Amino acid sequence: MRFLMYGTGDVQSAPPSQELMTEVARFTEETRRAGILLATGGLGQGITRVRSSSGKLSVTDGPFTETKELTGGFALVEVKSREEAIEWAKRFRKIVGDGDSMIQEVFGG
Repeated sequence: MRFLMYGTGDVQSAPPSQELMTEVARFTEETRRAGILLATGGLGQGITRVRSSSGKLSVTDGPFTETKELTGGFALVEVKSREEAIEWAKRFRKIVGDGDSMIQEVFGG
């Protein structure tokens, strides 16, 4: 089963510490060694929304006022179950601290 995992939280005013970056790198390497990590990446803050409503299309550039959280990066993992993905997300959250980790199953090739 494949899952997209990403964290959300308040916009940070300061960059992460070197210690935190080292811990995250160590965790990322552990997921690689475990053979579950398919891809990782960062997400830019620029957002464009393409919306369809009653057959009309509109394009709006963000940021959007209703967006109160920042999504900074993601990991695509392949694990045996949703429960296993949750366990990996819990371990990650213990490293990075407060915020949310979102987990969504990915279907298709």
